[in-house]
Amino acid sequence: MIIWINGAFGVGKTQSSYELHRRIPNSFIYDPENIGLFIRKNIPKELNSGDFQNYSMWREFNFSMLKYIANKYKGIIIVPMTISNPQYFKEIIVQLRNDGFLINHFVLCASKETVLKRLRGRGEGGNSWAAQQIDSCIKGFSNEIFKQHIDTEDLSIQGVVEKIALLSNINLLPDNRRKIRKCYDRIITQFKNVRL
Repeated sequence: MIIWINGAFGVGKTQSSYELHRRIPNSFIYDPENIGLFIRKNIPKELNSGDFQNYSMWREFNFSMLKYIANKYKGIIIVPMTISNPQYFKEIIVQLRNDGFLINHFVLCASKETVLKRLRGRGEGGNSWAAQQIDSCIKGFSNEIFKQHIDTEDLSIQGVVEKIALLSNINLLPDNRRKIRKCYDRIITQFKNVRL
């Protein structure tokens, strides 16, 4: 099974994915953004499109990589990645489904104000690239292809994780960490995923 956690930049995909990973034995986090960073570093600047999702090779590689991992790995693959373009969604997620893979896809949603507040919490201002994408994400996710929405406005990360698990028919390990350990783990996750 692949669990794809989608949503606007800053809505909580990465934190939710890592919490889910902590509570699902035999799970793996696959980050499609790494392919984009590789492409960006290995092409002439004149060919830079701005958003690496616009490269067909990014979509093709992530489709192929996920197909390979899903064929070989017997655990659950967790993918935190924003894709709000319906065509790109079809090229990766729908194509994987057409090839027989089970993909539970969820769009985490919150108001623009809440997403901006969360972005500020991770050190990004209202003029950051992520903040500038909010409106296009909201518009994109209104397309009927992005069916399963989870409203995170009043949900904690734990609440989001439990909802995804319930909708995916997955039993989670109990979370016996103390509050300070949970906070520490989230800070480490945030720092590990900072893109400079």
